[in-house]
Amino acid sequence: MATTAKMAKELKAPKYRIRLRNRCKLCGRPRGFLRKFSMCRLCFRKLALEGDVTGVIKSSW
Repeated sequence: MATTAKMAKELKAPKYRIRLRNRCKLCGRPRGFLRKFSMCRLCFRKLALEGDVTGVIKSSW
């Protein structure tokens, strides 16, 4: 999803701390980021449905 140039640019320390952008550790997506799991909502949903995220279960009522 993310271009390699943007991923490489994120590795450098920014001039100001506010410019730091949270990115998904799996795909590099900057939006829809879940801090608790350090991944985007798309990767989280995929892994949660597969049962790879500990402590997360599918709700049903």
